[in-house]
Amino acid sequence: MFVADNMAQGCIEVERKFVPGPGTEEKLKELGGTLEHQVTFRDTYYDTSELSLMRSDHWLRQRESSGWELKCPGASGVSGPHTEYMELTSESAIVARLSELLGTEGLGAAGVAAVLGPLGLQEVASFVTNRSTWKLVLSGTDEQEPTLRVDLDTADFGYAVGEVEVLAHKEAEVPAALAKILTISSMLGVPAQEKAPAKLIMYLQRYRPQDYQRLLDGYSSEGP
Repeated sequence: MFVADNMAQGCIEVERKFVPGPGTEEKLKELGGTLEHQVTFRDTYYDTSELSLMRSDHWLRQRESSGWELKCPGASGVSGPHTEYMELTSESAIVARLSELLGTEGLGAAGVAAVLGPLGLQEVASFVTNRSTWKLVLSGTDEQEPTLRVDLDTADFGYAVGEVEVLAHKEAEVPAALAKILTISSMLGVPAQEKAPAKLIMYLQRYRPQDYQRLLDGYSSEGP
């Protein structure tokens, strides 16, 4: 179960994005997956004019009705068609990390919204997503282990992307989480080396091409 939003420092989010096909939901059903919920939300991303956060693989987002989140790069160093992030959802932890990244001190105990101006952060993207969330348990998996989560997203600008996700509580759990992701991806028919861009990256490519190029020049990431 996805629990990072309830944790001050967050979990390690290990995920793999893929391009969903017309038969993806049927395959999930065949694998014993259950549709947990469907939801619509707006995400707004913030960064400096030079994309200082994104170019260092940090992603600051405000999700409608859910609050702020900062995704920071994981530390396992395991290569492959997946991404690994530590999620910060506590505003005090987010402000502290932003202050460290952007070299600003003396922000005190202010919330994220209050430090956007002082840190030179501005809106760079905002879009609505329709999401279907599926839960899946691998046969033979320990019942005490968290289930896998598969999100099927369609953004309001026409881009569809899927994501297989497992949350790890510490770095030592990352390899096992990755193994589960690769197994499910294979069962869903996802090509072994397929890397699907995140919605944010596609948004920038379509609507802010100069920022997209700046991001490519500074960091080669598929996005959060």
